Amino acid sequence: MSKIIASAAIRGAHSIFGKTTEKLARAKESFGSEHAIELPNTGYYLPVIYGLTGEKVEKLSDMDRVLTYAQELLPEVPSEHLWLPYLGTTLDAGIATLLTEECHEALNYLDNDPTPVTDLWLGAADDVIMRAKGVEFVDGSAPGFAAVVGAAPDSETAVRLAREMQEKMLYVFMAGHDNGVSFGEQLETEGIQLGWDTRLVPFGKEVYSQIYSIGFATRAAMAFGGVQPGDYERILAYNKSRVFAFVLALGEVTDEWYATAAGAISYGFPTIATSDIPQILPTGVCTYEHVVSNITCGELVQKAIEVRGLKIKVTELPIPVAYGPAFEGERVRKEDTHAEAGGQKSEAFEWLRTLDAADITDGKVEVVGPELDEIEEGSLIPLAIVVDVAGRKMQSDFEAVVERQFHHLMNFAEGVLHMGQRDLIWIRISKAAVSKGFRLHHLGDILHAKILDQFEAIVDKVQVTIYTDAEKVTEIRQKALLTYAQRDERMAGLTDDTVDTFYSCSLCQSFAPSHVCVVTPERLGLCGAYNWLDAKASNELNPSGPNQPIAKGACLNELSGEWAGVNTFIEQTSGGAVERMTCYSLMDNPMTSCGCFMVIIALMPMCNGVMLVNREYPGMTPSGMKFSTLAGMVGGGVQAPGFMGIGRGYISSKKFMSAEGGLARVVWMPKELKDAMRASLADRLDEMGDPGFLDKIADESVGETEDAVLEFISNNGHPALTMDPIF
Repeated sequence: MSKIIASAAIRGAHSIFGKTTEKLARAKESFGSEHAIELPNTGYYLPVIYGLTGEKVEKLSDMDRVLTYAQELLPEVPSEHLWLPYLGTTLDAGIATLLTEECHEALNYLDNDPTPVTDLWLGAADDVIMRAKGVEFVDGSAPGFAAVVGAAPDSETAVRLAREMQEKMLYVFMAGHDNGVSFGEQLETEGIQLGWDTRLVPFGKEVYSQIYSIGFATRAAMAFGGVQPGDYERILAYNKSRVFAFVLALGEVTDEWYATAAGAISYGFPTIATSDIPQILPTGVCTYEHVVSNITCGELVQKAIEVRGLKIKVTELPIPVAYGPAFEGERVRKEDTHAEAGGQKSEAFEWLRTLDAADITDGKVEVVGPELDEIEEGSLIPLAIVVDVAGRKMQSDFEAVVERQFHHLMNFAEGVLHMGQRDLIWIRISKAAVSKGFRLHHLGDILHAKILDQFEAIVDKVQVTIYTDAEKVTEIRQKALLTYAQRDERMAGLTDDTVDTFYSCSLCQSFAPSHVCVVTPERLGLCGAYNWLDAKASNELNPSGPNQPIAKGACLNELSGEWAGVNTFIEQTSGGAVERMTCYSLMDNPMTSCGCFMVIIALMPMCNGVMLVNREYPGMTPSGMKFSTLAGMVGGGVQAPGFMGIGRGYISSKKFMSAEGGLARVVWMPKELKDAMRASLADRLDEMGDPGFLDKIADESVGETEDAVLEFISNNGHPALTMDPIF
């Protein structure tokens, strides 16, 4: 390793350590040593410290142990005349830097003002964001992230770099400045939408805030990979092999940048720099080169992808605006809208139907009615998007599966906002997109290209007709409504008993190797993104992919949902880690969980029932743990009787916990979840003969202790108290 890099990194580590110890001393003087310290809404304490050392930093005095450990790691700055093999000591300095930086940034939250200069900086991501966005790293829609430090030569270059990374589906985590100018500020100046929804995430202006990107990666290892806090070797190995990240250093590299980069290298994240600094080209800690320098901004992103070993598939589309999943979260405000349809303001719908191949001209896109350049700016229009497909393997059951993808496929276009499905859609197209030449027929171009790309195994031809003529929209909508009703009737008839094949989902095995989802007609995947028809279609599309058919085989226990074929598949696919699994039981060999689940079921012994908590709920639960802490127990591909992760839709299934008595066992859930599920649970409650059952379930307004819940359900005649013991 270069002595220049080693010396600079070690000097930077000492500098950050000194600033942090002074900052901690001031905090103790102001607040006292026992004052509580935490990042917002996380069960991982200070996650880098917790992951690497196992230390739970809960009050200011806890930081003393961490800083003592960091000081022990800090090597002396290399002397002028003595050469040593510097790699090991430099990496030690990097780890010391990460531990110290996390203390430094956490101290900002004492005043609830980690970003005193502007409202631009987002600071630490809470566990809700981490889990929601972590799913994208699991399913491949986010191949990795770039930790950007410094600033581009000018704002226009910053925008071009950001757009290039967005189009390659990368998250961009920003912190640090070059001579007072930061990448995030450059983008803000150009009016670029920033935030988690657009994958352009400004953490803070100082380089120390890049600790939040390392914290995100550390939590991924613990949440999705089942790595235990304190197992630093597995934390680092996990990130090197599974979290594809890299550092982009834009501008003059300071000692503190070097120190932070040394910490990133320990995680397997290389640094690619625009300035002319010494390089570290041999492989070892990182997959390929560790530091690559003197790269132009035009080559920077592609070089970083090459050095990190990322595999990114980008399909060029014949449209005049940028395209990629980063634009899915883009907002199109009313004042920025050229044309709007649906949203209960005008008649609008989308409909995919299967026709004979002879009736379709592949690639034909037609607009019937006025185009965008013929519509007055700010107009509200009727809209029908009709997609006709043909394919030898296309089935009517797959129509809804393909149609549901319209949301993502159209939303990925810059300047297009799409919400809803069927005849409940809402679409806005921005003035900026129209000024660049975007027209309604480009929506058809997108759907044609992407449906053929993503569903090539079942779709051979695609034709799109877009209607803005009001009479035609009304006429065709009546036909679409008949199709929607027929689909709903078919889906209602699908039950676990009427099929002989379930499907697996192993997408999350890249993060949790022993976890396998079993998707059945009456139990969707834990993440809520896959139902049985989705998995069936996915298997048709990619027979060797993550959704494999599972022959049920002999039924071993009808009540708990155990089949011989499912057990055999689970044992083989989990590498022997799981030998038996039931589909409908919480207590008897329940399904494993990865970390992407939407809701957690947890046993409440005193109440003879269970609680449900959704990941959006930030508060304490009657189990004595927040969602994030519970998730650490449930995730990672382990079977945890009494605790289980599920998708929201499973709550309204007839098979929900049927082995333990089903919905009648639920004694507590957050009010938001209760209200959100009320409509979908109406039929189930009628079947129970208790339409008012939800009002017998306690929520946070009743209390957050099991004693409070027990008192409430006793006073309200909850059926769980008269049921057989749950265990």
